[in-house]
Amino acid sequence: MRLPHRPGKATALAWRALSWSDPAVVRECNTDGVQDAFGIVVFVVCAVGVVGALATLLLNRRTWEEYGRDHLLLDSDHARAVSTAGSGSAAERDLEIRQMLEARNARRHRRGEPEVDVEAELARLTRTPAIDDELRAEIRDFVVARNHRRARRGKPPLDVEAEIEREIAGLAGV
Repeated sequence: MRLPHRPGKATALAWRALSWSDPAVVRECNTDGVQDAFGIVVFVVCAVGVVGALATLLLNRRTWEEYGRDHLLLDSDHARAVSTAGSGSAAERDLEIRQMLEARNARRHRRGEPEVDVEAELARLTRTPAIDDELRAEIRDFVVARNHRRARRGKPPLDVEAEIEREIAGLAGV
């Protein structure tokens, strides 16, 4: 089929409409080379991805060795937690709690509610938790289990009573 040689919009639209529906035009568009190269391209891209993944895994070996240490905490988070548990942090903690309690009292005053004694509430919030016999027994079981794990690894056992007191002191900081 021949298209008219008259230039114009109608000729361009007719050419587009007929070009893909005409079997002669479709036969002239040979896509065998593209179809043959498709499988090669897929395999090459996959191979490059696998090589890149293996290279990344081998270059970052230290990260995989540290994965899961400290119960999935980053070292920077662990260092920050240890540094805030020092002796100077108790005064800072009390100051911040006092500021929050004073802000809460200001809100209560604006609403017409009675204010709470800041110092009494601060003392209630920061007092050392009471350790009963049941909790002490649970901590003892925890320390004994830790000693069994240490013994399996060939490490010397820890003093059970000293470890119980250390764990209780750690609870006071919570």
